[in-house]
Amino acid sequence: MNIRMVLLASAAAFAASTPVLAADAIVAAEPEPVEYVRVCDAYGTGYFYIPGTETCLKIEGYIRFQVNVGDRPGNSVTRPNDSDWDAVTRGQVQFTAKSDTEYGPLTGVIVMQFNADNATDQNAILDSAYLDIAGFRAGLFYSWWDDGLSGETDDIGSVVTLHNSMRYQYESGTFYAGLSVDELEDGVYKAGETSNNVGVAFGVGGTAGAFSYQITGGWDFDNEDGAIRAMGTVEIGPGTLGLAGVYSSGPNSYYSSAEWAIAAEYAIKATDKLKITPAVQYYGNYFGGGTAVPDDFDGLGDAWKVGLTVDYQIVDNFYAKASVQYLDPDDGDDSTSGYFRLQRSF
Repeated sequence: MNIRMVLLASAAAFAASTPVLAADAIVAAEPEPVEYVRVCDAYGTGYFYIPGTETCLKIEGYIRFQVNVGDRPGNSVTRPNDSDWDAVTRGQVQFTAKSDTEYGPLTGVIVMQFNADNATDQNAILDSAYLDIAGFRAGLFYSWWDDGLSGETDDIGSVVTLHNSMRYQYESGTFYAGLSVDELEDGVYKAGETSNNVGVAFGVGGTAGAFSYQITGGWDFDNEDGAIRAMGTVEIGPGTLGLAGVYSSGPNSYYSSAEWAIAAEYAIKATDKLKITPAVQYYGNYFGGGTAVPDDFDGLGDAWKVGLTVDYQIVDNFYAKASVQYLDPDDGDDSTSGYFRLQRSF
């Protein structure tokens, strides 16, 4: 056997004794687990679970375009408007979080509002931010004095209704009653003073068949005066009749427009989409509002106001509103004002 045959035989023997090694297998990486958004129907429509938690969140809001007309339609001391019309735009978004606890639902609300009078005159504000559990609420929220009739004629609320407050409100299916302590730093003040005080308010209301009612009161400790208001609505014929009356012992942060006032309206449901609301209000010892107020209402003249508001639903979540108001005070010039509004809610 020559040398070539020896080498070939050795190579064959080595190959036969060497194990065959397979190529490494390709292993596909397992996908990361994905938690899809789940609907939370425990608190009504629109809520979903925040991924990875048992907290339910709802996002809602609106976009509004409005044209104000009349005397000083800007209606602002800090941003007066000398023309007879003014266009404004607003965007508002609300976040509501809820979760179950041993004391009942724990609720947190944040409302952000963005206003634009024009491209350079804009502001962003915290419109509300509060926590609520077992009837107890604390934070920045609107008081019962912000409530009113459905039209735009009535002037039966506070100059400022958004306060840092603490309140407790008991609620049943058709009745509620509550008490609040309100910081009134941006309320009304008298000559030579500043606005830096506190108030206590109460609210009682409910429904009884086609009738709804609310009684609201408040005492302003710094101004040492208070106000009380009663309001009710009842369904009559093709619409809803609304009546309200308010009395103030003196200018205070809860009511300062007049010593007393009565208001009435009839909201006519003309069609499923159209509502027409004529209304009227009469003031006794009319001051007219504002934050700097006189010591009392003595010697002031009366005033009356009449208006018409029209609401129309164009399509679902898209509305139009038009309102015109005429005011005639004894101690001042009469005025006409109004606005046209388009609003898309979501």
